[in-house]
Amino acid sequence: MQSILSLQGISKAYGPIQALKNVSFDVPPGSVFGILGPNGSGKTTLLGTVLDVLKADSGTYSWLDHTPAEKARQQIGSLLETPNFYHYMSAFDNLEISASIKQRGMDDRLRVLQLVNLLERKDSKFQTFSLGMKQRLAIASALLGQPKVLVLDEPTNGLDPAGIAEIRELIRQLNADGMTIIMASHLLDEVEKVCTHVAILKRGDLLLSGPVDEVLRNEDQIEVRAADMNLLLQTVKELPGIGHITQSNSMLQIGITDGLTTTRLNEYLFSKGIIASHLSLKKKSLESRFMELTS
Repeated sequence: MQSILSLQGISKAYGPIQALKNVSFDVPPGSVFGILGPNGSGKTTLLGTVLDVLKADSGTYSWLDHTPAEKARQQIGSLLETPNFYHYMSAFDNLEISASIKQRGMDDRLRVLQLVNLLERKDSKFQTFSLGMKQRLAIASALLGQPKVLVLDEPTNGLDPAGIAEIRELIRQLNADGMTIIMASHLLDEVEKVCTHVAILKRGDLLLSGPVDEVLRNEDQIEVRAADMNLLLQTVKELPGIGHITQSNSMLQIGITDGLTTTRLNEYLFSKGIIASHLSLKKKSLESRFMELTS
């Protein structure tokens, strides 16, 4: 299978507000695909569109390599908002209602409770559950009927650290068992820890998409200055291991790859007759990379 989900030019507006602007990307099979962006960036609108809750103004999307829509929907489990479980009913009985509404998975309740580590609490009332357990039951509901794909909107929102850890571990386990997971989040830390791929949205625009380690590359930088900045720039470009170069405040900022060090750069410049008046290593965090993209 080439792609689980393929989007081509999806746009959606609410009056004068452009929620999505010509968004295109592919979700590879077997991935945990994070849709990352600040609140208001269009993440929930995007998920609602591809789940057929909202209608795009333009563009197309397809699931499971152009599987017909009705058949594809049967293979997608989704959690856009927490289901309205009955507080006085047990987990097992609440899943019976969910299965009736979905018209699938009635015989699947014990399996999904086992998956989310709630089998021992199947007869406990929903009102006795912690927030993390309630969210795991909601994910269990989405897993009824053994879908191939799980779509989650902010799955750790409102949870305490213990609940967040529970959901992260569940996502990892489901993915290890072969499920593709698409999740929206505004938390960089969440995406970094559980996702294999990411698409970054900002005010409806797709900024970048691809493998997490490429899109959110933790790239160190070397800052360097010399008397002749034009000569410095041309000379630096010829050195292997040089990444992205930017120039600001009479300083070059050089993204480094292949283990380039300040010592090696200094020796190289000296061999070319250039004396660096400033040379320092600047560590760049994932957070600063994310803020740079979305600010």
